[in-house]
Amino acid sequence: KQISVRGGDRLHRLSAPPHPPHRLSVISNGSSPLSGPVGGVGQGGLGCAMVLIREEFEARLLEAGLEMERDTEVRVYGPSFTRLHVPWQVLSREAEFLKIKVPTKKVRPPPLYSRVCVCVFNITSKDTFFDNATRSRILLHDEWARYGAFYKYQPVDLIRKYFGEKIGLYFAWLGVYTQLLIPASMVGIIVFCYGCYTVDMDVPSLEMCDKQQNFTMCPLCDGVCDYWHLSTACGTARASHLFDNPATVFFAIFMSLWVATFLEHWKRRQISLNHSWDLTGLEEEEVNTITYHTPQPHRTRGRGAAAFKERDSNPEAYKKSRYTGVEKLTWRDRLPGYLINISSILFMFGLTFSAVFGVIVYRIVVSALMAMSPDPETKSNVRVTVTATAVIINLVVILILDEIYGAVAVWLTELEIPRTESNFEQHLILKAFLLKFMNAYAPIFYVAFFKGRFAGRPGDYVYVFNDYRMEECAPGGCLIELCIQLSIIMVGKQLIQNNVFEIGIPKLKKLIRAWKGKGISLEEREEQRARPPQQWNLDYTLVPFEGLTPEYMEMIIQFGFVSLFVASFPLAPLFALLNNVIEIRLDAKKFVTELRRPDAVQAKDIGIWYNILSGMGKFSVIINAFVISFTSDFIPRLVYQYMYSQTGTMHGFIDHTLSHFNVSNFRPGNAPTSSYLSETTVCRYKDYREPPWSAEAYQFSKTYWAVLAARLAFVILFQNLVMFLSLLVAWVIPDVPKNISEQLKREKTLLVDVFLREEKEKFHLLQSLFSSKDLPSQGHPDTAHFRTLPLGLSQGLGQPPGGEGGESRVRCRAASFSQFTRQMSMSPSNNAGRQMSMSPSNDAARHTAV
Repeated sequence: KQISVRGGDRLHRLSAPPHPPHRLSVISNGSSPLSGPVGGVGQGGLGCAMVLIREEFEARLLEAGLEMERDTEVRVYGPSFTRLHVPWQVLSREAEFLKIKVPTKKVRPPPLYSRVCVCVFNITSKDTFFDNATRSRILLHDEWARYGAFYKYQPVDLIRKYFGEKIGLYFAWLGVYTQLLIPASMVGIIVFCYGCYTVDMDVPSLEMCDKQQNFTMCPLCDGVCDYWHLSTACGTARASHLFDNPATVFFAIFMSLWVATFLEHWKRRQISLNHSWDLTGLEEEEVNTITYHTPQPHRTRGRGAAAFKERDSNPEAYKKSRYTGVEKLTWRDRLPGYLINISSILFMFGLTFSAVFGVIVYRIVVSALMAMSPDPETKSNVRVTVTATAVIINLVVILILDEIYGAVAVWLTELEIPRTESNFEQHLILKAFLLKFMNAYAPIFYVAFFKGRFAGRPGDYVYVFNDYRMEECAPGGCLIELCIQLSIIMVGKQLIQNNVFEIGIPKLKKLIRAWKGKGISLEEREEQRARPPQQWNLDYTLVPFEGLTPEYMEMIIQFGFVSLFVASFPLAPLFALLNNVIEIRLDAKKFVTELRRPDAVQAKDIGIWYNILSGMGKFSVIINAFVISFTSDFIPRLVYQYMYSQTGTMHGFIDHTLSHFNVSNFRPGNAPTSSYLSETTVCRYKDYREPPWSAEAYQFSKTYWAVLAARLAFVILFQNLVMFLSLLVAWVIPDVPKNISEQLKREKTLLVDVFLREEKEKFHLLQSLFSSKDLPSQGHPDTAHFRTLPLGLSQGLGQPPGGEGGESRVRCRAASFSQFTRQMSMSPSNNAGRQMSMSPSNDAARHTAV
């Protein structure tokens, strides 16, 4: 058990930044390095104050019982380290203070550690009874932080012992999430295979590919684009059926229930970990740790040892002035920060929408330019080329804005001046999630719900900048484009941001540090060669730990890809599973070998992330309902089959969904300037509108309103059905596992029995003390009163049943009885109590019991 404390310069002037004592350079395995100017001769009074603060700090460490070890050799260059060793007595004291559960010699629930009752615990060796960090680190590297161990379960208990409960809960949650992705991936593969199997039996796809149907479509752009046959879009129609088939609806319902099952399963797992890690009472312990404001370093900066004198003379006033300040911040003080937050977030939203709009303009302009090309190959590949390049541009913009939004979220949260560290973390998570959610899903929302819906119709198109026509969906529908958009962004974001960045950035930082190390002087380089680096020197060169927010954010965004738009891409769970298998070992290797060991933080749950997951699960039901209803052709097919088809089949569906347009109604400049199909008088376009020979030409037909009503009805039905089934799943699955509930009942029963037995012992002991006044015994008064104790209590005090011989031992809970007797002796209304307190024999008996 040792902690490395970074030292100072060649004159042993221990350097420290101008901050209060809580910011001194105390590090565990190299974390929290020194920052700020180095104190010393050139710092004047500030350097002297830093030396006094450091000496006072070290004196307090020695007073707390720690042992200090310094470097025997004087280092002329670079940092020096002071090792702090924690002896057994200090470990025992802190274990008792932290109420740690440890194994005992008897088979029963492990009690809380106590130095008084140390003989009942199963201590084979004091060196290994409490966890050793070095040994745990080696085990983690061998059993967890290797890519070859991808098929093994994570050693969650060992992770918790080395990194703390907060990081242990993160990896436990990630393991549960990855494990439950296996059934979702299998069902997604089955749905995709079903689409591949039935693509040759899909009647609408066969009709689109049938050249004999001879559907002449209206031009895709004004002037330069010609009429075209629908059969040329055969490949798009067949690819669309792979994801737009009846099995997709089943998969959307399944994934909604999967989200509910995942959340309930994690609750059960979390409760099991809380019980095994002894975190059930952590909530009450955390109440007292959030009653003060965030420490304000500027109030003690530069005061040196005067801050310690103030703390010693008046600790309550020092604590209040240090944590809360003289004046409490009011809403007027926080108002500027809130206004800047709101305006900045709105500006970031506008920046995200501007990026999406820019990509839309790019698609429109490039489509028009490629359509003007004389090369027929270029014209035929317009849609594929534009879609692929636009998605790649979207991906690059998302990756850049993600980094910007992360830094902006930290800055905005600091402006709010949160009261506590937990409040700071919650506000930071909410801002970062809101900004990154909009950044990641805005292009996908556009393709799913807005693309092609405001393009207009032939003869009355909507234009951008008065020259470029708004883009439309592909002949097979927008679902295939949504699938392409989702798959490229999801896979690209995981490969580049989640994996390449996590591997490349630490390596790059290490190369930069090595490059800077080449610029050191010759003397320092010779000194480094003469002294081989110790483990604390190596740990100090690692990358500082920056928190779990980026790790959680990656998985939450991925969870949105898996749940929100899964109806358009059934293979999303499979790609998420493959990524997470690598992500777990990548994070493990990063935490063990690339990052400084973070400070262990206790946590009862994953915090606000569970609420975000639950909200996204409910939001996914609505999104999938609208995707199936408005983006896919599932509802129009049902309406046609059961309302308009004469044979009750899908034959004639394509002709039913195409409206007619008289080419003579084109506006000047919109009709093709030159056409291979010059005899065309009527072209077709995908919409439900009245034909040109109708009295209400080009108005929405009754079929349009029937399909719209069916779509809205499906959204309501789907949402209520899935919500009901999700609530049913949450009700059927109990939050507390059965074995944990039974164990809690047994522990409660044992605890009640212990309390009853102790109260009974107290009653008998009190009765014996009162009866000793009337029945004095022969011999020594202490022995007489001690022999009047009941048999069980005498054995509990370490005396044999016969009362003779044996070495007495102290009872663990005797202090409660001593408090009881003191209260009786102080009561003025009890004469017997006063006589007992004044009697030497009774006083001796009381001290014997204690």
